[in-house]
Amino acid sequence: MNAPDYFQLLSALAPEVIVVLTALLVLAVDLLGLQNRPRSFRMSIVAGLTALGCATAIGWMLLKSTVGAWPGGMFVIDPLNQTVKAVILLLTLFTALLSTEAKFTRHVGEYFALILLATVGMMFLASTENLLMVFASLELVSLALYVLVAFNKQSRASAEGAMKYFLFGGMSAAFLLYGFSLLYGLTGTTHVPQMAQKLLALGADPLGTVALVMVVIGFGFKLAAVPFHLWAPDAYEGAPLPSAALIASGSKVASVFVFAKVMLLGFNQPGQGSNAVAAGGWTLLLSIIAASSMVLGNLAAIRQSSVRRLIAYSAIAHAGYLLIGFLAQGGEAFTSLLFYVTTYALTTIGAFGVLGVVEAQIGGDQLKDFAGFSRRAPLLAGCLMVFLLSLAGIPPLAGFFGKFYLFAAALNNEPRSLPFLWLVVLGIAMSCVSLYYYLQVLKQAFVVEADANARPLTVPFLSHVVVVLLAAAVILLGCMPGWLLDTLHQAVDKLGW
Repeated sequence: MNAPDYFQLLSALAPEVIVVLTALLVLAVDLLGLQNRPRSFRMSIVAGLTALGCATAIGWMLLKSTVGAWPGGMFVIDPLNQTVKAVILLLTLFTALLSTEAKFTRHVGEYFALILLATVGMMFLASTENLLMVFASLELVSLALYVLVAFNKQSRASAEGAMKYFLFGGMSAAFLLYGFSLLYGLTGTTHVPQMAQKLLALGADPLGTVALVMVVIGFGFKLAAVPFHLWAPDAYEGAPLPSAALIASGSKVASVFVFAKVMLLGFNQPGQGSNAVAAGGWTLLLSIIAASSMVLGNLAAIRQSSVRRLIAYSAIAHAGYLLIGFLAQGGEAFTSLLFYVTTYALTTIGAFGVLGVVEAQIGGDQLKDFAGFSRRAPLLAGCLMVFLLSLAGIPPLAGFFGKFYLFAAALNNEPRSLPFLWLVVLGIAMSCVSLYYYLQVLKQAFVVEADANARPLTVPFLSHVVVVLLAAAVILLGCMPGWLLDTLHQAVDKLGW
């Protein structure tokens, strides 16, 4: 047996190493050199270092297009997960830039270090096909996010949201670990593709069914799908705004990608028209979870007066849309799923960017706080309209094409397209419902008059730039979806999925 090439492994791990070194750097710079400086100055310097580290990691991946796999699938590099990692790093970069005006903590270095460590966990999630590594990476992400949600020590809502997130997250970890242990007991391996071959050889097995249920429950918590969604509204509402943005964007992208990978590679029966999910009758169960998420998420969002909670219930509804892509399976559905979650993440982080300005300048996130927003901050109001209409699926924005490609992949999945017809119809109907509550926010911004004493908002230059860039990206991906979709198609085709 040849000795492992550690230099090659270190070169492959370079993006993750860069992010870890950046985390150590921001800690050192803040603790050793910036403690006596004003908080705004510390935030700007450390956020800039964080963004620079993420940009450097992205640049490394673009310049060094390494491809390879290490024994047991512990670490895998291919064009697809490189693309996903670049998206995660880009979302972290935007989160860091939106954090520069935050005033909820004086522990600046620790806060950005946790953001970077969570990002490292997400990157490892995208780069592994081993159950042990999946679990370890998920725990790294989760532990960092629990602390990030609780970082506002002056807010009782922050502590409450973090506690609920921690309790539900711990429960999901238990389900996931139990499911993984059953899979290992049945197959004798933690390598996901090898596990699929062993499960196929075993055929129908009650323990395999239990393991599949455990895995679906564990990842269902991560996606905030019904009935595993109870943590999401309180965590979104109580968390510091950049933390909520990271949970809603980068964490969602990583969780969706690794869940889809486990289902596609681990429970797939090569050469057959259906996989273990469909063969075991779990298509119906996953369909019910998807439908419940779409219905409950959208109907509950109608009743919300807090825009943060509205976005949280919207995220639950979008988890239902995403599950349609899981059910459809196949390379086309997988590509559409990744396109959808990427555009959703960009849109959501942009909406949180606008919300951060409103909270900082007006002092709340209630619908009434957006009254007259278009006259107080016209450019940001226009960006908010782009984000919300994209989330509702209005053409020609990116959200429309995300849903279109996802629903089309489900209906084109012969010979099993008919069972998905009712889900697609329900998804379209619930998208119409979502348009109603998004328009409620826009009504406040563009129709309702502001208070007579209200003055134009003072929007930080960097927040303006980031939000406008995100809005431009949403419009660009709507007008030219092929730019991202073709990249994902080529990456998926190379893997033979």
